[in-house]
Amino acid sequence: YYQGNVPGVESASLAMDTEEGVEVVWNEVLFHDKKVFKTVEDKMKEMFENLMQVDHPNIVKFHKYWLDIGDNHARVVFITEYMSSGSLKQFLKKTKKNHKSMNVKAWKRWCTQILSALSYLHSCDPPIIHGNLTCDTIFIQHNGLIKIGSVWHRLFVNVFPEGGVRGKLHQNRDDKRNLHFFSPEYGSCEDDYAIDIFSFGICALEMAVLEIQANGDSVVSKEAISNAGQSLEDPLMREFTQMCVRHNPRLRPTAHDLLFHRVLFEVHSLKLLAANCLINNQYMLPENCVEDKTKSFDPNGVMAEIIHKDRPCVQLKYSHVSPLELDKFLEDVKNGIYPLMNFASTRPHPVPRALSMSQEQVETVKTPTPEPQEAETRKVVQMHCNLESNEETTKTHLTLFLKLDDKLHRQLSCDIMPNDSSRDLVNELIHHSFISEEDGDKIVAFLEEALNRHRGSASAITTI
Repeated sequence: YYQGNVPGVESASLAMDTEEGVEVVWNEVLFHDKKVFKTVEDKMKEMFENLMQVDHPNIVKFHKYWLDIGDNHARVVFITEYMSSGSLKQFLKKTKKNHKSMNVKAWKRWCTQILSALSYLHSCDPPIIHGNLTCDTIFIQHNGLIKIGSVWHRLFVNVFPEGGVRGKLHQNRDDKRNLHFFSPEYGSCEDDYAIDIFSFGICALEMAVLEIQANGDSVVSKEAISNAGQSLEDPLMREFTQMCVRHNPRLRPTAHDLLFHRVLFEVHSLKLLAANCLINNQYMLPENCVEDKTKSFDPNGVMAEIIHKDRPCVQLKYSHVSPLELDKFLEDVKNGIYPLMNFASTRPHPVPRALSMSQEQVETVKTPTPEPQEAETRKVVQMHCNLESNEETTKTHLTLFLKLDDKLHRQLSCDIMPNDSSRDLVNELIHHSFISEEDGDKIVAFLEEALNRHRGSASAITTI
């Protein structure tokens, strides 16, 4: 199995994360000898630690890594997200084979998602340059979610010594069929984020026409790219792609600017803004609250009314809303299919500088080698709990909502007896790696206060 074009990776295999129950990609980098491994060990650790901090819904997730040094071998193992539906290139080929054309709405949605990821990378301080963006390193899921892979390409080339690893430090540029994705200035000392914009422009063009014909040549020519651009019927799409592939890199727009181009920009609906607000605060709401609410509404109830002076008013009833469509829409927003990039801040993202530095610039910072960990190390930054008494028994149902420092939301629930102590509950949470040991005393005090308030009342809700 192989997914993406990762330099230096000897093997990439499909694996199963037994904790999360999801498929992942198991990647291995093998070194010729341990001496070479030792010289770059600290730089590798820092690089991988930084990669784990890149967090965007349209970027393939880097989960974890560890270093493995044996008597006869030295290797790095790292786990990345598996994109089950294949690459954008594969999808475009299948679409063309079925004699179908690209849906303009889908094209706009995909461009927005790719630009959302590039804008995130380029707005870091200093910018993170992808440097290997092609239709082979962009992946599409069955629900229409687009993700950019191989974000770590330049880092691997900078950190892994040439000749020190068994796998070739290759890139898509080594493949002649992908040469047209790379800008004229690629590889020069002055290349910057503009090389990604050029590559994106070619991707956008290929998405629109499904394939840029090489006309029997091994390399797609400039003329073929120009002809593909001229074949676009929509003048705005034509202008949009031509801006990206300008020969002079200084004349190419930024990813952020492209999101405001007339062909993509639209004022977000109140529905989308409300969905984002709901999802961002979901940890504060009871489980299945949307489903429960939609079930409790009277279908004939009026949720909004537009009054006109010169014609009858317009009533919007709850029966006009499909709960299934609403659930799907919320899931799509949560997955990042409709990013709110029109309101993107130009403020740099807090990603470490080492992400975009060359091998010479990266300072050696010693960090402990992370092994597959049992204990939870992330800190709880916000807590919220709900206690409900059972009238038939002496049990109390506890639902605990935790927000961790990496924005993960964790919901835990259990039945507690009158003789159960807060300390015993927290010790159990620590034992099962739901919370870190350092948060133990804080959560004990929180639960103790919540339980004391609950006594004598039917229900209680406490938040910190």
